[in-house]
Amino acid sequence: MSVFPATLVLVLTVQGVQVDPDTRRVWRDGSEIRLSKKEFELLYALISRPGEIVTREQLMLEVWETTFWTSAKTIDVHLGWLRRKLGDDTRRPTLITTIRGRGLRFEPVPPDSVGSSVAS
Repeated sequence: MSVFPATLVLVLTVQGVQVDPDTRRVWRDGSEIRLSKKEFELLYALISRPGEIVTREQLMLEVWETTFWTSAKTIDVHLGWLRRKLGDDTRRPTLITTIRGRGLRFEPVPPDSVGSSVAS
């Protein structure tokens, strides 16, 4: 009899977005989404710490493995592609929000639902 060690597969799920870091696959509400390598790495860098602001410097280091800016628009361009593929409104995003002067944040819940209550 052979014994194989059990492997734990951690799939991150936030706001209907599921990320499997082992297989590098992504789903939104059950539908698989194809991402480029950098789009996946950007998404993973953000969704792995929901609610936390991730600075552009951290993203350049983690996703592009550099401490210098190849282009000021690198993150913005990839972020735009990622938002579109995830179906996030680029004008009023509810998944990945920009915190001006600080960085980006993957929202644990849609911003409009924070603090909202049911009317009597």
